[in-house]
Amino acid sequence: MELQYGIVGLPNVGKSTLFNALANGKAVASNFPFCTIEPNRGMVTVPDERLDILAELVTPQKIVPALLKFVDIAGLVKGASEGEGLGNKFLGHIREVDAIVHVIRCFANEHITHVAGQVDPVFDKEIIDHELQSKDMESVAKKMEKVGKLAKSGNKGGQEELTLLSQVQAHLQKGGNVRDMTLSDTQKDEVKSWQLLTMKPVVYVANVDEATLKKQTNEYVERLKQALAAEHTSPLLICANLEAELADLPRAERSMLLEDYGLTSSGLEQFIQTSYQHLGLATYFTAGVKEVRAWTIQQGMRAPQAASLIHSDFEKGFIKAEVIKLQDYQQFKTEAACRDAGKVRIEGKEYIVQDGDVIHFKINK
Repeated sequence: MELQYGIVGLPNVGKSTLFNALANGKAVASNFPFCTIEPNRGMVTVPDERLDILAELVTPQKIVPALLKFVDIAGLVKGASEGEGLGNKFLGHIREVDAIVHVIRCFANEHITHVAGQVDPVFDKEIIDHELQSKDMESVAKKMEKVGKLAKSGNKGGQEELTLLSQVQAHLQKGGNVRDMTLSDTQKDEVKSWQLLTMKPVVYVANVDEATLKKQTNEYVERLKQALAAEHTSPLLICANLEAELADLPRAERSMLLEDYGLTSSGLEQFIQTSYQHLGLATYFTAGVKEVRAWTIQQGMRAPQAASLIHSDFEKGFIKAEVIKLQDYQQFKTEAACRDAGKVRIEGKEYIVQDGDVIHFKINK
């Protein structure tokens, strides 16, 4: 599955600088609002040392890592849900992504303007929340009007959907995001089908300066942490300028620069780890002479659905999955040796793929 992250935030918070660093994109980073009008798109490979370990054992012709797609969406402003600042167009771009990366400015710089006149991370967060919630309320109201006619006719499904719509509407009116509602699995599936903006998972990124990155805090970060406590989450601290510098360095020099800041991994690596946790993602591997490849799946995905990522026909023709744990592959060195040691498990259609599984699917062609 190819995931798409939409990078959002107010103008001049460092979105495009971060996008350029993460995805090696060519987005223009300028000191005025609406510099980004059409969304810039870029791909980034997911660093995974397990893929390197497997490649060393198999020595394939090709190594294919998992990929993430980033979309740099233009800065939203107050009133975007009503069309301010090309708002409707930008909100439409957010609807297309799988998850949101909300970049919030947590640094002071008199040479970089702020749309509100001063740096205030809580204000920034509330503005974006309000605009997305307002757009969702508009969507829910339209759907309630349509479903209401069905419910009045006595249709039970329509009545149940109208009740759920009313609950979502009340939550939005109180300033809540739909993703924070307590819903059953069936209700979650129903609400997801409505494509509401505040149902999308969010990774909050505090864009800080180099000094704050070393200390891991400043007054803006602390205020943002307090604002996010109610959502049971915390911001990921990234210095967009440092990430841009790291992106242009060889691996050895990159490690040295990170050490100077007391870091063991880049902001990109931390972001990927955090986003995989937020989205409930896992990785399985396929390994052969032609290629070793990483595949991103939802946690809890069964073997036939995981196989369908390789080819859509694989789910229908699924027979079985031959599964090797990576640690067993490391110990016995080859697939043949794993078989001889009894370390190849045969799993059927109900098998839930585990993070790190090395799988060979048997398909009825």
